[in-house]
Amino acid sequence: MDFILQPWPWYVAGPIIALIMFLLFYFGERFGVSSNLETFCAIGGAGKFTDYFKIDWKQNKWNLMFVAGAITGGFIASTWLTTSNVVAINPQTVKDLANIGIENAGATYMPKEIFSISTMLTLKGFLILLVAGLMVGFGARWAGGCTSGHAITGLSNLELPSLISVIGFFIGGLIMTWYILPLLF
Repeated sequence: MDFILQPWPWYVAGPIIALIMFLLFYFGERFGVSSNLETFCAIGGAGKFTDYFKIDWKQNKWNLMFVAGAITGGFIASTWLTTSNVVAINPQTVKDLANIGIENAGATYMPKEIFSISTMLTLKGFLILLVAGLMVGFGARWAGGCTSGHAITGLSNLELPSLISVIGFFIGGLIMTWYILPLLF
């Protein structure tokens, strides 16, 4: 039981991911979270406003199962398989985050300075969420997929556009971490 409560090592998690990728490939599907968002938008009637969402969402029913599984798995893991919400973060990172106003980094999965309801209901918090959501949506659409789709599916298929996208994601993450995040706090 102690093995289940610890993060799984790469040599266990990696083959499981590879098996899932093989099964998706075998059944002619591609892994990616942004495709789930497309399915939800099509269900919600976004096709009335833009042709991009005029898809037969019933052909993507497996996406709905993916979302249900992710939510269920996250609930099970956080409720019964997690002994603590403390996250092991490099001490220097904790200091750097404290310097920009994020106290107790690593004490929980999501720092309250960013993810609390009271922070999200401020004008600044609302604008950050709005701009972040627009940028993620635009970026996923422009890149032809999301980080998980490109990094897991695209790279495993040796697709050059996915390699370029993943490099771009990392560069964007570094710019956000070192230059933009400190300006927000």
